[in-house]
This record gives sequence, structure tokens and C-alpha cells, in this order.
Amino acid sequence: MPCKEIDEAISFYETLGFKKTYRQLRPNPYAVVALEDMHIHLFGMDGFNPEDSYATVIIVVPDPDALYQNFASRLREKFGKLPVKGIPRVTRPRKKYGTVSGFSVVDVGGNWLRISKLGDTEQEDSAEEKDGLMGFLNVATRLGDAHGDEALALKTLQNGIKRFPDAATLDKVRAYLYQAELAVRVDNIKLAKSSLDLAKSLELTDNEKDSLADEFAHIESLLHQK
Repeated sequence: MPCKEIDEAISFYETLGFKKTYRQLRPNPYAVVALEDMHIHLFGMDGFNPEDSYATVIIVVPDPDALYQNFASRLREKFGKLPVKGIPRVTRPRKKYGTVSGFSVVDVGGNWLRISKLGDTEQEDSAEEKDGLMGFLNVATRLGDAHGDEALALKTLQNGIKRFPDAATLDKVRAYLYQAELAVRVDNIKLAKSSLDLAKSLELTDNEKDSLADEFAHIESLLHQK
């Protein structure tokens, strides 16, 4: 995968726990980093702009949640916070309707590492997931997490929230929480805080609260690190 500076790319992957297994500067900058069975090949390119990168690699692992926690901990230690916007950044594990479960890392070269669970396959959306507010959340999640277009994802989700004011309470809480995350990623902290407050104001069952505990904690941590 391309990068602007080979040593900068190596350093980033070492932050994630990879080990450098090969490095050369001449005749062309090239390196290989490895973590268990994952081997990433990197090459330096003069004049390369990470924002223009089109490179993507798909990685399947037995436990993407555990790998995310490992990466997130290392990134927090390196950057002092979890990078969720710009380059580099990481998205948290999320079951995206109609897609495999997993998360993504955008490295310093703007390259996407799309990490999913071994054996997981895309599933057809159920009729319930396609309809109403969950349909808008479906599209917003794809835009925000898979395509990196947070602004359009936020606009899409806001349209869904306005269109379905009588959606199920659990669906509205999920939508407000993702709206809060997107708002952080586009530097709209006021919207992020108000979205979290709206999510907290809705009454959930104990089981529903437990199912969304990680989501609430994630948003709280993002706002705290601001």
C-alpha cells in the first residue's frame, strides 16, 4: 500500500503492534510489517497525498472486537486519545445492517484496513431493518463507516430522525447515539452533546440499556477526550 514516508508508516503500524520484517530505502522505499498472520506491504511514493489514496485491504480475523480493543488501547497511548476523524483514524466495531461485522482502520497513508470476522458473510436486511428509521441508520452507517463521508451520513441520519418521530424508542436511541458519534467526527460538539442528552432522556428497559452500554460509554469517552 502507498505511503508518503516509509518510516512514518512503519511507526504507525508498530503502534498497532506490528513488527517490521523488511525495510529498504533504495532503489525504492519499501517495507513489510507483520502481526501474527497479517503481513502489510508498504511502498513510498513521491508527491503522494494520503487523502487521495484508493488502497483497501480486507482482513478477516477470529475476533475483531478483541483486535479493536488492542488497537484502540495502543492508539490512545500514542495519540493521547482515540483518533476517530481525519488521517489516521479508526471506526469502532459495529454490526452494519446487510454487511459483515467488524471495524476499519485508516492508516497514515489514507489506506483502509477493513477488518471483519472470519466466516462472517453479508446477510440480507430483514424487512424491519430496511424500513423506517433503521433504514436511514443503515444507509448512514455505510456512508460514515464504510465510505468515510461523515457529513453526508449525518445529513442522512438527521433526515431519518425528522421523518420518523414516532419510531420505536430503542431505534431512536441508536440513531441519536450514532448522530452523536458522527457529530464528533465533524467537529460539531454541540450537536454531539445534545444528541447524547436526547438518547439519555428516552426510557429503555434494563435489557435495552445493557445492550447499548458500550455505545453510551463510547460516546462519553469521545466527548471527554475533546
